[in-house]
Amino acid sequence: MHAATYFDGTRWRDGVVEATAEHVRLRAETPAPGLPRVPGGVVGGFTDHHVHLQLVDHALLRTSRLARVDDLGGNPAVLRELAVHTSATPDHAVEVRYAGAFLTPPGGYPSDRDWAPAGSVREVADEAAAVAAVDELAAAGVALLKVAGNSTAGPVFADALVHAIVERADAHGLPVVVHAEGPDEAQRAVRLGAARLAHAPFTERLDEAEVARHAASVSWISTLAIHDPAALRIAVDNVRRFHAAGGTVLYGTDMGNGPTPVDLHPAELDALRRAGLDDAALLRALAPVDPLQPGALLLLLPDGSTDPFDARPLTAADLKV
Repeated sequence: MHAATYFDGTRWRDGVVEATAEHVRLRAETPAPGLPRVPGGVVGGFTDHHVHLQLVDHALLRTSRLARVDDLGGNPAVLRELAVHTSATPDHAVEVRYAGAFLTPPGGYPSDRDWAPAGSVREVADEAAAVAAVDELAAAGVALLKVAGNSTAGPVFADALVHAIVERADAHGLPVVVHAEGPDEAQRAVRLGAARLAHAPFTERLDEAEVARHAASVSWISTLAIHDPAALRIAVDNVRRFHAAGGTVLYGTDMGNGPTPVDLHPAELDALRRAGLDDAALLRALAPVDPLQPGALLLLLPDGSTDPFDARPLTAADLKV
């Protein structure tokens, strides 16, 4: 048994860790005097709030520092199977939450994209179809919904139809995540009741009133590192002011969009630091799983490091006296 300092999702606390036959366990107990101490800080495995598991080798999650992912667009039947398979891994369980198919107008993004897997796009023409789509996705076990609002790549929903989707999603207790791209699309998503933006706004610089309105009502999934330099500058500037205004920033990478790692993305972490997130804010954005939960992936941040990319799995070898 060893004393340990661990992050509970909000702040650092003292506890104890011990190796069992199957796992290293953390307990919220006051360490006894003289107990040897784990050198570093213990955190739960991290969350990537924007992935596309059908576009990557999802088996690599088992050797990553991720313990939870939100899939924001794929075939719900395939994702349901992936969620069961991935979550059942005893040595490194990964919770998979998924939105299922993109909801988009006929001909809307990403219906014309070669990368979109079969069954990953649901084209919705009217309010009746929207209600039916939300009901079916809820029955398929989704944890959230994804609405495409990319006016640079095709038609987008009228306000009334987005509102109908949000209302029906609310009835099922499902947050709506919007891919907002194009002039005024991020602002429109907020006005119409979105809970999250899949990308920190990168089309245009928001003014201070718009940033304050977003900070009060939605969270932003960062998704910064995929952008070209011009869009990245806009997005980082928006995130800096959104974070300073008290907005909730969630770490997400759009995993599968290009050659992204199936793990933490160092360029994403660097961009978030440039946007003003300090060590504590960065850990909150990474939303570690509860380290006290039985079977939770426990990561060790070495002494002297505050970089999540330095974290590695805590093993029984770390508890050798």
